[in-house]
Amino acid sequence: MLELFYGDESGVWSEPCVPYGWQWKDETVFMPSDKGTRLNCFALLSRSNRCHFATTSGRIDTQFVIEQFERLSFSIETTTVVVLDNAPIHRAKPVQERRPFWEQRGLFLFYLPIYSPHLNLAETLWRKLKYEWLRPEDYAQTQTLFYRVKQALAAVGTLLKISFSPFKYRLT
Repeated sequence: MLELFYGDESGVWSEPCVPYGWQWKDETVFMPSDKGTRLNCFALLSRSNRCHFATTSGRIDTQFVIEQFERLSFSIETTTVVVLDNAPIHRAKPVQERRPFWEQRGLFLFYLPIYSPHLNLAETLWRKLKYEWLRPEDYAQTQTLFYRVKQALAAVGTLLKISFSPFKYRLT
């Protein structure tokens, strides 16, 4: 048995993410928000909506990623592969030095070809979070926004689900 996760990071700013809007000609529309605050998120998502995540108000750097893989490597029960993009923090020398230890525990990293973010299912998680699961009123206060982000990520797989197309493969 093999478990497959897709990993990525993203940030949620306290300024609302509004992809489009509509208003009457003489109407002023705005969304109140606290400005200048960001919550950085790192997540590992499976096709079955299992989600491991961590958030920080600091930067997500190589050390942060290593800590997440260390934590995961001690909790897995079966061989696990994490699909990642080629971000420098994923390919950094300290990550490569830890790979043999993780592999002994059953955790393997797989890097996508460059310029192929569409192959990383974790990108769908960020799109759903920012454009569907967060409501405009969540942005009114920074504490509320950060709470709602963590609440949404924790609900992935139970209350919140992403429908992925079936995985089709062929053995030759």
